[in-house]
Amino acid sequence: MQAGGAGDTVRGGVAAIDTHAHWYPKEFISLLDREAAANGGRMGRNEKGIPVFSLPGVQPVSAMPPLMVEPELILAEMDRRGIETFVLSLTNPMVYWAPASFGLTLAQTWNNASTAVHQAHPERFIGSIQLPMQAPELAARELERAAKLPGLRVVYLATHINGKNLDDKAFWPVYECCEALGLPIFLHPLYPCGGERIATHFMRNLCGNTYENGLAAASLVFGGVLDAFPRLVVMLPQAGGVFPWLIGRFDRGVQVRKELRHMRQPASAYLRRFYYDTVSHHPRILKFLTELVGVDRVVLGSDYNQDMSCEQPIDFVASVPGLTQQDRQLILAGNARRLLGL
Repeated sequence: MQAGGAGDTVRGGVAAIDTHAHWYPKEFISLLDREAAANGGRMGRNEKGIPVFSLPGVQPVSAMPPLMVEPELILAEMDRRGIETFVLSLTNPMVYWAPASFGLTLAQTWNNASTAVHQAHPERFIGSIQLPMQAPELAARELERAAKLPGLRVVYLATHINGKNLDDKAFWPVYECCEALGLPIFLHPLYPCGGERIATHFMRNLCGNTYENGLAAASLVFGGVLDAFPRLVVMLPQAGGVFPWLIGRFDRGVQVRKELRHMRQPASAYLRRFYYDTVSHHPRILKFLTELVGVDRVVLGSDYNQDMSCEQPIDFVASVPGLTQQDRQLILAGNARRLLGL
């Protein structure tokens, strides 16, 4: 990948790749405006005139501000942060809430918009593939189509599909397609479990999202998905959530619990089957993560453009103690290039 518009602002001479950046295409918003109400969702505008999506009785409400919609504004923000390339992904509400046919239309609209923005800015934007996982047969079909579109280099899934864990056998044909196509899976929390116990103090995000990452990783490990698909690669956001920090407990469970007798190796043997982004918000925690999983399994992320994002991810990596210059270059770009096949 060659330097693009951010070339003069990329810090440390590395064309940094941010693997965790959210975007709402205008076409996706327009589709929701037209058809969300007929399919169980709600679209409106807040006091600032920003599009807002909601599901009855479900939190959070999803706001779609210009900095998450307008490519030119996003590019200017990337330049300000010194980021050469964003890997664009969808966040709440994704597409699983919808009836299957409309979920497919939403996914196709996202995928088509993502390849279009990549083609308009090929050095700056990489797209992810959204799938209607509530209908796995449709998801597999759309994956085959979208994988042929320019610039879509990763499959993007939530940490659960309408309450079903990711080891549910209904999803295995999709994993088989991902493996065959050589496409990694990026995960992201969606409507975390916990209900009323995490409804206050923003614990839905602070705790719930990190729990979701751990649950997703554990289900892939204990549910046999990573054994069944040995070439499948998965990226966990928010530095893996609770997954890396529970690995000793998981290993102990494999040793002593009858529910895990099927495990042929300890859970820790799967740590390097995952990649992890840098959104930990604590330099020493990220340093320990590199020691636990290997610096070659950590990729730059920011969670753009959320209030819980890391606004200067390159500076954050620079603040991590004990990393060599080569380590930092791997985290800023080298690992993502390998992961995405760039």
